Amino acid sequence: MSLNKNKINDFVVRFANVNGTGSASANFLFAKAIFRMGIPITPKNIFPSNIQGLPTWYEVRVSEKGYLGRREGIDLMVAVNPQSMLADVASVRPGGYFLYDNSKKLHSQYIREDINYIGIPLMLMCNEAYTDARQRQLFKNIIYVGALAALLDIEFSALEGLLADQFKGKEKLIPSNVKALQLGIDYIHKNFKYPLEFHLERRDLLGDSIMIDGNSACGLGAVYAGATVAAWYPITPSTSVVEAFSNYSEELRVDKITGKKNVAIVQAEDELAAIGMVIGANWNGARSFTATSGPGVSLMNEFLGLAYFAEVPAVLIDVQRTGPSTGMPTRTQQSDILEAAYASHGDTKHILLFPSTPKECFEMTADAFDLAEQLQTPVIMMTDLDLGMNDHVSKPLVWDDKREYKRGKVLNAEDLDKVEKFGRYLDVDNDGITYRTYPGTHPSKGSFFTRGTSRDEFATYTEDGGAYQRNMDRLIKKWNTAKGMVPAPQVYNDKNKFENGILFFGTSTYSAEEAMDLLKEQNIFVDAIRIKGFPFNKTVEDFINSHDKIFVIEQNRDAQMKSLIMIELQIDPHKLISVLNYDGMPITAENILKQISKNLSLTQKQKVKN
Repeated sequence: MSLNKNKINDFVVRFANVNGTGSASANFLFAKAIFRMGIPITPKNIFPSNIQGLPTWYEVRVSEKGYLGRREGIDLMVAVNPQSMLADVASVRPGGYFLYDNSKKLHSQYIREDINYIGIPLMLMCNEAYTDARQRQLFKNIIYVGALAALLDIEFSALEGLLADQFKGKEKLIPSNVKALQLGIDYIHKNFKYPLEFHLERRDLLGDSIMIDGNSACGLGAVYAGATVAAWYPITPSTSVVEAFSNYSEELRVDKITGKKNVAIVQAEDELAAIGMVIGANWNGARSFTATSGPGVSLMNEFLGLAYFAEVPAVLIDVQRTGPSTGMPTRTQQSDILEAAYASHGDTKHILLFPSTPKECFEMTADAFDLAEQLQTPVIMMTDLDLGMNDHVSKPLVWDDKREYKRGKVLNAEDLDKVEKFGRYLDVDNDGITYRTYPGTHPSKGSFFTRGTSRDEFATYTEDGGAYQRNMDRLIKKWNTAKGMVPAPQVYNDKNKFENGILFFGTSTYSAEEAMDLLKEQNIFVDAIRIKGFPFNKTVEDFINSHDKIFVIEQNRDAQMKSLIMIELQIDPHKLISVLNYDGMPITAENILKQISKNLSLTQKQKVKN
């Protein structure tokens, strides 16, 4: 695919760096400056799972149309890592640009006739301008940001404002950074034609949007949801969820009298212990949660089954990564769907929520606590590394101070006095949801809080098959009740207009929505639905049944969402067509377009042949 020149606010820049060299802050400075110019951007941090020394990339898509999914093809490569340079050169689109450090002559193996080269002696410039070795390394990154400012028309005032924000309280560091930026700008002005054919122009396309990562939004959502206990074991890419919860608690959960935080944050010895602490805290009436990724969910399986069968609320935030096993912990994937839906042994089904944006991470985390307590069961938030660890343009996070927590069917001491005989697992309201009590509520009543083994309606241990079956049937009734409580899917057309539809969820949303526009350009029209929760409600079932084909877009090898739909809704497998991506990178609209077009083309050929 060749470069589209003369494009305003429509290109992709990729930075190829070495992990641990301080490039992250410089690259973020570049992205945030464009954001402050009112232009939609999508940054992706592609980093290795070691501490330092291996190649790392930072990719920024600029989109006038507001497309927030990753796009294929690099228009401008900033290559400062010799380890990856051969692959970096190859990734530039024909007609694109390759910016590199020409302090040493570029080897002939990196030369392509169909791209443009911008050589800047970054190392020599740093050696001349700075004496400290660390400064030379750090400011090399700032110099190339200055060069990009000239090449792409980034407003210098936006960069200055960001430096002022970054070094607030350390203003003495600002002049040296401004000097580095100016070195890059001056070199471009003296040696190259600028700006490039594709460049930036200020817009007002973002309104009051913010930039935030999904993990931070989840952590803040837990604070506003009233969580008081977080138990966890560090694992990439979920660690920053609890870190964010802790940081926000420093400001929002401090006792005004004692100065102490009104939360307990416990780093457990492993994931199994973490979920056990969460269940215990919720059983005692606290709102508690944990965060992990696929390997952690595997370890938590037995306790998740206990919480399901004993009917104890719990919230788990699963930031999915590339699997199986330990996989690629710093790459993204939607690979835990089946594991999470049926976690544990025996007949278990868990509530799943699928946020697509940081704003939904914030909102659905709060909703997860309400659902967990209303349904007395684990609720699992299904995010992923792309959503969790990358910054995203998002609508502001809004909280209604009048909102009240939904604690579900909890009896107090007065309620218990009115009950002749408390049955912890009695279905009084015929919705499958029973009544519970908090420990210590009454001196003599409500003593049977939970039991994880076989029991009857009064929590009395029994191995009677009839009692066991009644309980399992009631849990299915509760599951059906949950269908009307989880977030409803988003349907993109008021009425189904076309033969075929697409179904997607989570971070596939960004590219799926763009793919719909690309399909229209080829006169391929589809209806669309976005799944937000599991169990699936009737809207999902009706959407699927009303179309000839449903293209299920997901980021895993084994079509896990497709399998879940087939299992739960008894859908004909031939109706569901998988559109898959599992290379650890976010799926692109071009990829979706290619797979759908190929399938429809083959189908049409088959019709003609018949």
